[in-house]
Amino acid sequence: FGDVEVTDFDGETLSPELVSRLAGTTHLLVSIAPGEAGDPVLNALEKAEAALPALKWTGYLSTVGVYGDHGGAWVDEQTEPRPVSKRSRQRLEAETAWREFAGARGLPLAVLRLSGIYGPGRNAFINIANGTSRRLVKPGQVFNRIHRDDIAAAALAAARKKADGIFNITDDEPAPPQDVVTFAHELAGVAPPPETDFE
Repeated sequence: FGDVEVTDFDGETLSPELVSRLAGTTHLLVSIAPGEAGDPVLNALEKAEAALPALKWTGYLSTVGVYGDHGGAWVDEQTEPRPVSKRSRQRLEAETAWREFAGARGLPLAVLRLSGIYGPGRNAFINIANGTSRRLVKPGQVFNRIHRDDIAAAALAAARKKADGIFNITDDEPAPPQDVVTFAHELAGVAPPPETDFE
């Protein structure tokens, strides 16, 4: 995979320039969130039947939110999704639509389910610096996280291997959100904010 070239997508239709670029595309990684009308990339592709003639692999960035609330129990790729939020239901619907898209073309599809994303500009230290750090406590609630560079590495590995299936892209150290905030404050040498009941 070489240099990156950017072509705008308006979220609805494939411009002639984009159709031209897609003609030679062999690997497609979709990160655009679905909405009420479904996945905007799939919707646009339906209007441009000749798009992606060289496609060999598709990747779709989803969320571990599709699993829903398992009361602190571990989940893995075989766990039955039971999304609660509207956003997670839309992601699961988009996963299904991409599976149909790939299946109809005999292509591998890697669904990369991401946990809480952090990295430069999006982490507990930014909240400390901005004075917006909070320690919300909801007994029994834990989260997994993933650094943005690890997402990129996982997506690249999946594309290179033409991976097919569902993959949870996450650390394996679930922790209550308030513990992560406390740890960040300890590293920064700043007293953490008081705990606040989630309710």
